[in-house]
Amino acid sequence: MDINAFVNITSRAWALPILAKLHAGVPGRQAPLLSATGASRTAFAQSMAHLIDIGLLERNPGHGHPLRPEFRLTPLGQSAAEMAHKILDVSEEKEQDLLRRSWTLPVLATLQKPSQFSEIKRSLSTITDRALSQSLRRMEDRQWIHRRVENATRPPMPIYHPINTGAMISNVTSGVILG
Repeated sequence: MDINAFVNITSRAWALPILAKLHAGVPGRQAPLLSATGASRTAFAQSMAHLIDIGLLERNPGHGHPLRPEFRLTPLGQSAAEMAHKILDVSEEKEQDLLRRSWTLPVLATLQKPSQFSEIKRSLSTITDRALSQSLRRMEDRQWIHRRVENATRPPMPIYHPINTGAMISNVTSGVILG
């Protein structure tokens, strides 16, 4: 999976939890998935529509009532769901609100080695400076990344690398995300 596809998947707050719950065996109907994820109906519906649009979910033909359809993972969705399950598995329940932020996971996926701000930005072509800065600050506050300033260079250069939960998530994505 390339980084742009990963950015697209994580652009909806509840896409990753939905994929992870489907991988864990939660039935592919609205009520069980809503209950398992804890999402609001509107956010859930938007995330489901997004997952269908990008080809990770499909309606299960011949199953479910027309007003209460059943969904299943596509072959591409199965690999994405496996990764989503691993990501949610290494993070604590109370930390998962940060995972629903748009740029948290793509930024961690690019941090396979200590990187400068400009290197991260180059890897994520569609991210703005402001979004990257806010994302890095939120993760630094949660101690998911460490910011070290190289004073030997002019101007001083901050270097970011994942730690704690951020390092575990970065490791999970390392074999799957291709830059």
